[in-house]
Amino acid sequence: SCIDSFSFTLTEDQNTAVDEIIKDLHSSKIMYRLVQGEVGSGKTFVSIISLYANFLAGYQGTLMAPTEILARQHYESLKKQLEPFGVRVCVLYSAMDEEKKIKQMIANNEFDVIVGTHALFSQDVDYCKLGLVIADEQHRFGVRQRQALRNKGEFSDFILMSATPIPRTLASSLYGDMDVSSIASFPAGRKGCKTYLIRKNSVVDI
Repeated sequence: SCIDSFSFTLTEDQNTAVDEIIKDLHSSKIMYRLVQGEVGSGKTFVSIISLYANFLAGYQGTLMAPTEILARQHYESLKKQLEPFGVRVCVLYSAMDEEKKIKQMIANNEFDVIVGTHALFSQDVDYCKLGLVIADEQHRFGVRQRQALRNKGEFSDFILMSATPIPRTLASSLYGDMDVSSIASFPAGRKGCKTYLIRKNSVVDI
């Protein structure tokens, strides 16, 4: 399976997040879930599994990134992990050479997973059967932008990915009735990220 192809074992938190998402995908209700965890905690692999499950159900899925560079990075990861299992992956961003052709292929259901920037919810982008929308680093997208993409699918599920950990009670207050999955642990052998303040580069005198 897709999970068996990974070069590492999922952490308990990743497994829990995947189980919660799969349960939501099987549910009759529309999923609206926040998946949070620091950089390196493995959110990307949770999104890969989610998109694969959505593919197996016969739907198209999207992963929206805030920048073209990040979109291409996600595209390479998804292509490497999913194409061996028959998943057709593409990337879409504004002003790319084959933008018009890619949009037509998306409408014709010739791609199963579409990775991209805000171009994913452009007015001229039509999906054949959009079932899952994932927004990476959701704090960089406005509510209207996320809703515009979600509206491309009549009953599409929605996952927000954030590298800014928020206490569950606070997340509930900020994001309303959205469900929360937290990934606090890191995959074996992977170190956490540290943030440093370099005083000479700071515009504020601290």
